[in-house]
Amino acid sequence: MIGVSERLFGIHAAALRLRSQRMGVIAANIANAATPGYKARDIDFAAALEARLAPARGAAGAPAPVRLVYRQPTMPSLDGNTVELAREQVAFAENALAYSASLSFVQGRASTITRALKGE
Repeated sequence: MIGVSERLFGIHAAALRLRSQRMGVIAANIANAATPGYKARDIDFAAALEARLAPARGAAGAPAPVRLVYRQPTMPSLDGNTVELAREQVAFAENALAYSASLSFVQGRASTITRALKGE
């Protein structure tokens, strides 16, 4: 069964939710950059989005919860921390840009629907 948000906003409604979750995960990585033994995590966005949209495409069951994956460091640190600050900052910026693009689409779509309801 396709939900209202998927019918109105397509893939962007689910993408906004996932990008918001991913931003929180990346922010936690950045916050723990100096924590010994901290393992950097991320969301496999493509897999999570596919799982989130599967019920709308006719697959049985509820959407699977978002799975976090551990990042493999390019250069492991001596204290066991796998956060690479530059990599996290780039991931955060890319995610923020994609979030902004999806948000702009949703805002435009909502504006169009509002104008249609007002008869403009």
